[in-house]
Amino acid sequence: MARDVDDVRPDPSRAESAAEAVGQEPELEELQRRHRGFVFPATLFTLVFYMALILAAAYAPGFMSTKVAGAINVAYLFALAQFVMTFVIAYLYTRFARTKFDPLQRDLLAKLHARQGDAR
Repeated sequence: MARDVDDVRPDPSRAESAAEAVGQEPELEELQRRHRGFVFPATLFTLVFYMALILAAAYAPGFMSTKVAGAINVAYLFALAQFVMTFVIAYLYTRFARTKFDPLQRDLLAKLHARQGDAR
């Protein structure tokens, strides 16, 4: 027996109403709060750390040219620390997302799917 195309295709109005309902859920607000709680401080730290390199290079060239080992000076170490800091922030975000964001996201998706199933 052939299935009608309308039987397979989801009804967009039902999907929108289910998504709007999930948009009112306190779990979504909590997810957004947790996300902002990590992303804004991490972004601020990254920008301050980056600007510190630029400002130190501009206003403290003597300090930045201080030799640490051989031809390696403070400026080189500070610049390399930018890369290390980027990977550390990425690792921390991944770990934070896995433990704090993902459980809430799974709950929200389950509610959305349940509401879409109830509407059918």
